[in-house]
Amino acid sequence: MIIDFHTHIFSPRIKENRVKYIDTDPCFAGLYSNEKAKLVTAEELIESMDSEGIDISVILNIGWTTHELCVETNDYIMESVSRFPKRLIGFGAVQPLAGNLALLEIERCVKGRLRGIGEMRPDIQLLEMEDSYLFNPLIEMLIENNLIFLTHASEPVGHQYQGKGSVTPDILYPFIIHYPDLKMVCAHWGGGLPFYALMPEVKKTIGNVYFDTAASPFLYSPEIYKRVIDLVGPDKILFGTDYPLLKPGRLLREIDSLDLPENIRRMILENNARKLLGI
Repeated sequence: MIIDFHTHIFSPRIKENRVKYIDTDPCFAGLYSNEKAKLVTAEELIESMDSEGIDISVILNIGWTTHELCVETNDYIMESVSRFPKRLIGFGAVQPLAGNLALLEIERCVKGRLRGIGEMRPDIQLLEMEDSYLFNPLIEMLIENNLIFLTHASEPVGHQYQGKGSVTPDILYPFIIHYPDLKMVCAHWGGGLPFYALMPEVKKTIGNVYFDTAASPFLYSPEIYKRVIDLVGPDKILFGTDYPLLKPGRLLREIDSLDLPENIRRMILENNARKLLGI
């Protein structure tokens, strides 16, 4: 079995009214203002999964800046999960600045059988991650309901690209320290956060954090798999593509080229996700 922990889908309404949503929301605009950036529906994702050999996909929302857009798009993710319950696992979006409305939306996500919140975009959603007054109620609710917090992460150095943002390891690390009981996934290899595990206190602190491989070929050489395995262990890596940005086959070929031991390969492609999701 192969589980893709990082995909994105959008409703037909958003696909058909792309320009409207670009003009309305800066997160969506930052990701999809380029007409070459592909948008797919749940049905199109399932078709791709069938052709690429993916058994289960985690469908993520994005960091919408308004509560209303979070609700609208969460509706589609819940609906998609209900239509494809054996193939899709959903994460919802919240805008913490909405206050109690964000907490109510988390409750609705729980009732809608979603398994987490994300992909958060603290930089674009104008969130200060050290603002415990803002985050404490939200994180407490996630922990109480055994939900996962998945956030975008990006590198503090290197090339610029559409959607890179500024959620870098120095932003993430204090947040991780503050919420040690939170199940957390840092996308895109955590913006390089695993490299700091050479510092003993960092390695201890990030023990409850997972890192997905989304968009890896655009960011790092294939060697990163072995390096991160050595630094934080193979049990903290989640196979994720960022589909439709990348098709699974490209990442799978990269992984296969590394000749990893089969037990480690299975951890990355399936078992770590199973453990985190409890499936």
